[in-house]
Amino acid sequence: MALTVAGPDQAAVEAALGEGFAAMRAVEAAASLFRSDSALARLNRDGVLEAPDPHLLTLLRFALALSVETGGAFDPTVQPLWPVWAQAAVRGERPGFDVLRAALARIGWRRVQVGTDRIVLEPGTALTLNALIQGYAADRVMAALRARGVADAFVDTGEFGAAGAHPDGTPWRLGLADPCHPGAVADVIAPFTGFAATSGDYNMSFSDDRADHHIFDPATGRSPGFLSSVTVTAPTGLVADGLSTACMVLGRERGAALVAAHPGCAVRFTGKD
Repeated sequence: MALTVAGPDQAAVEAALGEGFAAMRAVEAAASLFRSDSALARLNRDGVLEAPDPHLLTLLRFALALSVETGGAFDPTVQPLWPVWAQAAVRGERPGFDVLRAALARIGWRRVQVGTDRIVLEPGTALTLNALIQGYAADRVMAALRARGVADAFVDTGEFGAAGAHPDGTPWRLGLADPCHPGAVADVIAPFTGFAATSGDYNMSFSDDRADHHIFDPATGRSPGFLSSVTVTAPTGLVADGLSTACMVLGRERGAALVAAHPGCAVRFTGKD
C-alpha cells in the first residue's frame, strides 16, 4: 500500500496518513484471507459468524448483488477452487474432472445467507473477497483522507484512487501494465481521478502460458480463456474492482454491456492475442 498526500499543514497531512493506513488495516481485519484472525477467515472456518464486521457485510452484500446481476459469472464462493488448482500446479498438473466436479458442487452464491446479525454458509462453502477487497480498501482510505480535509491524494492499495492533483500541481496519471510484458506500461490514463481496478491473467498463474490463473469461471472451475486483462474506471473502487473481475469471466461483449449499465464507468479490454 502507498499513499501520496499533499496539503499545506504537515501535522494535518501526517494525521490523514495515519487514518488512511488505519482504514486499510480495518478492511484487512474484516476480509483478508491472509489473516487467520480476520472475520472472513473465521466465517470460512466455522461456517457461521455472529455480529459480523460492517466492512464484511458491505463487501459480501455487494458481491452477492453482483452475482445476481452477472448471472453467477461473479461468485464469491469460488474459494474451494483455489487449493484444487494450487495443489495440482505444485505437481505440474491440471486438476482432473472428478476433482473439479467435487469443488464445483460446493460453489454457488445461493449457498450464503446474510443477515445484519449473522452470516451462514452451507456446509463445504468457502468465500473469497479478493476480487473486491483492494478496491474497497481504496474507497475507505480515500474517505478517511477526505474526512481529514485532504483534497489532493493518490491511493495505491493494489487498486487505485485519486483526487485533486499531484503536489507539483500537475494532474494525476495512472499507468496500465502491459499484460504481455508486466513490467512495461501499455497505456496511461491522464488525467486520472476517481478509481481504477485491473484484473489480469498475469497476477497469479498456475501455468507458464497463463491459460490457468487465479480468476475462475464459476460454471466450469477453469480460467476464462479470451482476455488477458480488464481495467475498469468507476466512481468507487469497489465497483471498479468487482466489474473488472466479472468482465474477465463474461468476455468482451457481455462485459462491455455490464459496465455500460453502471453510470460513470468505463472499461479497457486486452485480449490474449
